[in-house]
Amino acid sequence: MRTSHTETTRDLDLEQAGTVLAQEAARFASFGWMRGTSGNLSLVTGRDPLRLAVTASGLDKGELTAEDVVLVDHAGAAVGAGRPSAEAALHARVARITGADAVVHVHTLASVAVGGLRPEGIIFRDLEMLKGLGRSAHDEEVVLPVIENSQDMTVLGDRLEAAFDPRTPAVLVAGHGLYVWGGDAREARHHTEVVEWLLELELTAHQYAARRPTGIRAR
Repeated sequence: MRTSHTETTRDLDLEQAGTVLAQEAARFASFGWMRGTSGNLSLVTGRDPLRLAVTASGLDKGELTAEDVVLVDHAGAAVGAGRPSAEAALHARVARITGADAVVHVHTLASVAVGGLRPEGIIFRDLEMLKGLGRSAHDEEVVLPVIENSQDMTVLGDRLEAAFDPRTPAVLVAGHGLYVWGGDAREARHHTEVVEWLLELELTAHQYAARRPTGIRAR
């Protein structure tokens, strides 16, 4: 099932979308998930034709204003003035593939570390936090797809589309970071927070296992 669109998101003009994105970016920056000028966010402002407001390139995400966004088309090309983030084309591709109205891209430490440890995908089960992704907390295997990175957004988009699972609103790009989506900015943020928590848990478990002396069995 694809993400449903909310009237609130579709009715936003560019300035309103910029205000929402600036607020969301400030939150992510405060978490330490958008270091330097890394990461980018987008909101769909129209579907026919597809238009997205995407954070502008090269700016500190903790200091964005409502004007620091660029309108892009279905291919991620700017419509009018401004230079969108380098990954704008992938944001547009995610919006097309998933039906989501909000896309988050962050470079978190846990996502980069765990992506290298689990290139085949990361399996979670029997965790209450999985409810935050709309999945069951028990007796269900949830796989977070991991795809190989590329600087070519068409190639990366093809890999993301091939790995896309409509039940899981996120994909991890190995050595790069997370792409997460939702029906609006708030839902996309909540999904990102849940996925990052799961990745931090996975990384902590790996580090604990690596430190445990050989021959000692956990009770």
